[in-house]
Amino acid sequence: MPLAAHFPVTLRADDGTRVDGAHTPSRGGDGLGIVVAHGFTGNWRQRSTRRIVHALSAFGGVVSFDFRGHGRSGGHTTVGDLEVLDLEAAVRHARVIGYPRIAVVGFSMGAAVALRHAGLRGGVDAVAAVSGPARWYYRGTAPMRRIHWAIERPAGRLLARVVMRTRIARAPWDPVPLAPYEAAPMIAPTPLLIVHGDADTFFPVEHAHQLFAAAREPRELWVERGYGHAETAATPALIRRIGEWIRTSLTDT
Repeated sequence: MPLAAHFPVTLRADDGTRVDGAHTPSRGGDGLGIVVAHGFTGNWRQRSTRRIVHALSAFGGVVSFDFRGHGRSGGHTTVGDLEVLDLEAAVRHARVIGYPRIAVVGFSMGAAVALRHAGLRGGVDAVAAVSGPARWYYRGTAPMRRIHWAIERPAGRLLARVVMRTRIARAPWDPVPLAPYEAAPMIAPTPLLIVHGDADTFFPVEHAHQLFAAAREPRELWVERGYGHAETAATPALIRRIGEWIRTSLTDT
């Protein structure tokens, strides 16, 4: 099946960073906008992200975008800090083009940003955080140790830029931004869904439990058997269930 048609857009974050994105009109939803936030080293043009956008477009129009330092957006990634401004630009665009209700679906780093955005900025009607970390500086798995090497070492940043087209800011966080688990209780009364796989090789499932414990109602936790990490492991069936959760959550509120 061909993927749903999309229309490229150029957005501006509040600090002036250019944000490359796309609007995929709804294939069936009415009045609902869904903003998709990708993970670290991802972009909206990746096949895995496009598959997710296609599935969600059955429930509403979808705005997808590249975080700063990723894909065709400007700037350098701060790995979850200033990315809140990029997500805000995408949410604002969804409002401008006519969607009265907005849900955000974030994956991995995008999940952390979605939680922080909803807690700090608000202005969204539902949040789904998929495969996200609860806290910063986690190094308990081999993939996360590799990511920290890429972020913290000049050779790692060069490799990320050349191989993964991801431009990483050299300066460390100062101050350290609010952690996802600290943002989680600030999201209520906006409905929150936390999705995590019991086969996630980046963040063990206890991250999801920490987020859920910190959050307030309305909240749901799905621990998915056999699910790995973020976009590449997400099945169409899981994405459809997330779309149904969004639809139900917004109908009930």
